[in-house]
Amino acid sequence: MSPPISVRLDEDVRAELAAEASARGVGLSTLLRDIAADAARAARRSRIRAASEAVAQHVEHSAEASAYYDFWGTPGTDAV
Repeated sequence: MSPPISVRLDEDVRAELAAEASARGVGLSTLLRDIAADAARAARRSRIRAASEAVAQHVEHSAEASAYYDFWGTPGTDAV
């Protein structure tokens, strides 16, 4: 397991998060880990989408890249 991270929260934010953790039947630390993990996954998906968009833009504006995709094709749903 990685080393702990210390985060300072305002009392009202902490109270709200503690209430949410209690409602979910988990501890505050568990709730915060879940929130952070969800945010990290969302950030990763966002970066992947942005990179995919950059590739698509490059292929659209580059004859060489377009020819590459025409020659090799694109992955289909039947790929293993």
